[in-house]
Amino acid sequence: MNGWGRQFSVVARRACVFTFASLMISILPGPPMVVAGESPLSFTAQKSGTEVTLMNVYFRNPSLGWAVGSGGTVLKTLDGGQKWKKVSSGTTTLLTGVLFIDEKQGWLVGANGTIRHSVNGGETWAPQPIDTQVPLYGISFVSPTEGWVVGGNGTILHTMDGGGHWVDQASTTTAALYAVQFVTDKRGTAVGAVGTVLATDDGGATWVAQETQGAVTLFDVYFSDPSTGWVVGNAGAMFHTTDGGGRWVDRTLPCVRNCTKLTDLLRVRFTDPRTGWIVGERGMVYHTADSGFTWVERGSVAKVSLFGLSFPDALHGWATGEKGTIVRLSTGR
Repeated sequence: MNGWGRQFSVVARRACVFTFASLMISILPGPPMVVAGESPLSFTAQKSGTEVTLMNVYFRNPSLGWAVGSGGTVLKTLDGGQKWKKVSSGTTTLLTGVLFIDEKQGWLVGANGTIRHSVNGGETWAPQPIDTQVPLYGISFVSPTEGWVVGGNGTILHTMDGGGHWVDQASTTTAALYAVQFVTDKRGTAVGAVGTVLATDDGGATWVAQETQGAVTLFDVYFSDPSTGWVVGNAGAMFHTTDGGGRWVDRTLPCVRNCTKLTDLLRVRFTDPRTGWIVGERGMVYHTADSGFTWVERGSVAKVSLFGLSFPDALHGWATGEKGTIVRLSTGR
């Protein structure tokens, strides 16, 4: 079982919900350079008021954000995390994803086929029934009405009415899918177990498997523009495309210094085509300012694994993880 899977199993046992069996390539060939040292980053631990694992975080702007996790936990801040308040999600299920399309309308996804919707900035949440009980992990919306969620057993669901109705899309895989991103209403990518990368250019009417030449578990995907994308996964796995996924090149991070185990990379975000961030197990943070040719190993900014990462702009970011951890990242530009 990979590191992500072990973490999710622990979370599930603690929450008494269920146990996941397992869970949750570029311009030059070869691995990127990893430099140990300082990057233009400072970090500040914030008080979440909880000890539960926070699986995901989303900031709409540098002031307004939400974090979600085990036991149906939803936290909200109006001041950039100086104060976090707990709001009722209406469920005790493990929550794995959160997204807001504007300051009012957002969605949660989680275990047992959970999708919940808010129209008042996350103050209250209403269920959106779907005909499945598989765990759901990733969510992407391109407008207030159209979006997708992905989850176990190759599940991909699509809505055209803000979640009033969710329709299955044929993914052609039974692998668990952990993340999805649509850059337009037609072009999207989903990633998951056993090196799965799926792409669509017709809004999900058809999904096509893309070759990564690896069987690692992929936890996240992020495109900084329709051509340039990254996926990350266990044991330092990283793949990069510059042609919209036509070719993925292996950019897996090597061990440096006293490394004895490659770090599981759990989230990746780019704030522009050159500047990117990755968080992972053991609180590790990596940063690039040159489109991924060089990654600065910032080191551990927390003593726990970090599962969530959000940058509402180029200067402000937040990461969340085990034991109620919330860390504010500032780039210092």
